[in-house]
Amino acid sequence: MAKTVMSEELTALVAERFKALADPARVRLLSALRDGERSVGDLVDETGLGQTNVSKHLARLHQLGFVTRQRDGLHIYYSLADRDVLKLCDLMCGRIEAESRTRRMLFG
Repeated sequence: MAKTVMSEELTALVAERFKALADPARVRLLSALRDGERSVGDLVDETGLGQTNVSKHLARLHQLGFVTRQRDGLHIYYSLADRDVLKLCDLMCGRIEAESRTRRMLFG
């Protein structure tokens, strides 16, 4: 049976996106955008991260296509470019919660 292996180029692109999601601040920002568009100020308030940090992470998420941005006067509003990234986050959260429950049952 022939196996399909991703090309090196595709593997590098996928790894780059997973690397972006490996940062807790970026995951928090994506989670904060779950319910819709937010300004940088909104995201600072909701996440407790500093404005410089939020802007830096949003720029990277935008560069990789995870978020879109729209300017309205002096404000820039960010939203999820594709809600499928939330499916990945939800899948991982579900896995972590299940493992945590199992550990509590086994070890108290």
